[in-house]
Amino acid sequence: MSRINVVTLETANAEQKALLEAIQSQLGMVPNFLKVFANSPVALRAFLGLHGVANEGSLDAATRERIALALAQQNACEYCLSAHTAIGRKAGLTGDEISANRAGTSQDAKAAIAVKFARSLVEHSGDVTSAEIAEARAAGYSDADLVEIITHVGMNVLTNILGKASRLEIDFPKVALNAVA
Repeated sequence: MSRINVVTLETANAEQKALLEAIQSQLGMVPNFLKVFANSPVALRAFLGLHGVANEGSLDAATRERIALALAQQNACEYCLSAHTAIGRKAGLTGDEISANRAGTSQDAKAAIAVKFARSLVEHSGDVTSAEIAEARAAGYSDADLVEIITHVGMNVLTNILGKASRLEIDFPKVALNAVA
């Protein structure tokens, strides 16, 4: 059971209900982490806005999911690991690729650099080295791409923290932190 209230359509006020209904119409469901975000409509709108803008960037869906998987594992968020395993599979990631992502790499050489960079951002609280930036650039990532990776790291750390702090009930096929994808 979640330690922070999970807002449902039945318990929502008018503003929360409008947000949840909009999510339901787009996704066909409202994941529990968004129901927790709905406690603060301002926070939910901010997250949805950032998420929407970030998904319009140059990073492809598979790379975004690789980063999410790596960080969910690194930050020990079982909810996020379960969610992004399901979403990653829909984005075309194989079981072997998901396992590689969880281990902090990728079977795709360029994506492996993005995953490594994302994990380093978290490990060092953003204080990455010039060599890491140069490595990402050498792999073909532009400054815009680097900022997008940083943005995705921020969003994923936010959801990892929310998932862990609230101890959300997992509403995706459950993936254990110590299990192989």
